[in-house]
Amino acid sequence: MSFLLAFLAFVALIILHELGHFVAAKWTGMRVERFFLFFPPKLISIKRGETEYGIGAVPLGGFVKITGMNPDEELPPEIASRGYYHQPVWKRIVVIGAGPAVNLAIAFVILFFLAFGIQEPNQTVSQVAPGSPAETRLQVGDRIVSVDGVTGDQATIADQINTHSCPGEPVDGCIAETPATVVVARDGTPRTLEIRPVFDSAIDRNRLGFVFGTQPLDPGPTEAAGISIDFMWMVTSQTVSTLSQLYQSDKRDELSGVAGSYEVTRQAITIGWREALTLIALISLSLGVINLFPFLPLDGGHIFWSVMERLRGKPVPFAVMERAGMIGFVLVIGLFFIGLSNDIGRLTGEGFNLR
Repeated sequence: MSFLLAFLAFVALIILHELGHFVAAKWTGMRVERFFLFFPPKLISIKRGETEYGIGAVPLGGFVKITGMNPDEELPPEIASRGYYHQPVWKRIVVIGAGPAVNLAIAFVILFFLAFGIQEPNQTVSQVAPGSPAETRLQVGDRIVSVDGVTGDQATIADQINTHSCPGEPVDGCIAETPATVVVARDGTPRTLEIRPVFDSAIDRNRLGFVFGTQPLDPGPTEAAGISIDFMWMVTSQTVSTLSQLYQSDKRDELSGVAGSYEVTRQAITIGWREALTLIALISLSLGVINLFPFLPLDGGHIFWSVMERLRGKPVPFAVMERAGMIGFVLVIGLFFIGLSNDIGRLTGEGFNLR
């Protein structure tokens, strides 16, 4: 079932992206010849009015074919006025930008509604790991006041615990040379505990062996919108940063392709609906952001050359766009193969480690 749901999620994102182009093209008066889910060869199709609707055999995307996407193409007089390159620049930008805009809107809406169920961390102990140093010293419900006199959020407390290290080279399970002084509030009464952390090679840190708790944030609509936008900006910044540093091998290893995105989505669905929706929002956001990169054949490439035409005051020669498109095509194919290679390595190796 998770395979089917993941597939349907990807299909929905593709359809909605292309539907954005389709609706915008119809709204601006352009002539739409085809609206296809997946790429040729064609499996099935049906024609309604001037538009052919169909499904292709290669499940890697979809497309909307608008009349006159080649500026050198000679169109019959009865349809020439509705061709893409016969439209004002603003209409072309609206039509091309509508696809990524839909992806960004989907991500925002999903994250907005998920924000109403978001949890914020607190300083209360929610779990104690069996066999850990904390097992006999801490209790569920204890509130961590400070460690070695250091107060702060969970990350600050964890970093302070990590300052207590094993003598010599750390090995899994070794005990820290010095104890951490942990002040807790238990049943309203402060208690001071001396606990020696242990080194956990799985996370490469010294820890006591407890988990902080969370509590509902209960945001209002404005705060939920802010949470959604902040999260989208963080992911967008990370995406752009990663793609701009692909010359570094560790950054290339972070890329994932269609197979990897599909498998991670499937795994997220098996974990829970919130995890699945969050991942779908991230994939939709990534599709929107990457499609806005100013390289043909991406949507951002078409927008870029439309803007150039507006700035020049005359059309850009199609030969120039073709040459630039070849460079963009090579870059896109390169990204595809890097992502595919990484996916194959993960699928045949240690997996995607979603959990």
